[in-house]
Amino acid sequence: MTRKLTLPDAPRSGDDKRMSAPSARRNMAPILEVLRAHAPAAGRVLEIAAGTGEHAVAFSRTFPGLDWQPTDLDPDRLASIEAWRQAEGPANLRPPTALNAAAEGWHATHGPADMILLVNLLHLISDAEAETVLAGITRALTPGGKAFLYGPFLRNGEATSEGDATFHASLRAQDPAIGYKDIAWVRDRLSPMKTETLDMPSNNLMIIVTAN
Repeated sequence: MTRKLTLPDAPRSGDDKRMSAPSARRNMAPILEVLRAHAPAAGRVLEIAAGTGEHAVAFSRTFPGLDWQPTDLDPDRLASIEAWRQAEGPANLRPPTALNAAAEGWHATHGPADMILLVNLLHLISDAEAETVLAGITRALTPGGKAFLYGPFLRNGEATSEGDATFHASLRAQDPAIGYKDIAWVRDRLSPMKTETLDMPSNNLMIIVTAN
């Protein structure tokens, strides 16, 4: 699932292995607002593709009743998550673990979870990989558990802003297998679970999934 892509807002590393991504800083508050309204008060959280670890630190601090497990596949990201945890992490933030959520059967070793968070991943992987990620999410959630899937999506097969169209095209130019997923395609693969879609800043969406 790991690809070397040229992306806007690429993370920058500090002297202590902590990385910071401008996009993570920008979307932190809007995502947190949704979590405050919909996240469970207690239980186990699995954060897939936790990236720099900035979200993991901020969100686990906000929800002390949640046992927060960040994961990633990239060694540099895992090192960054751990560096953030050591520097600022609360007691309920666990050390990061490696997870390739595009590998079949990942839910058996990383579930069950009362909440799953996935931010800005689906457009960076192929359709087949995204199907595996989504199928694993539906299997990893506990009954009544919730997943939060944030990122850019197509609507009716089309990008809805010039910026999205340009970014989608740049991803396809780097790897024809990747790019924005259509929101209806994603909902289809989460069926029969209940989904709710919220509009977010910068033309992004948040899909809230509730397990049966």
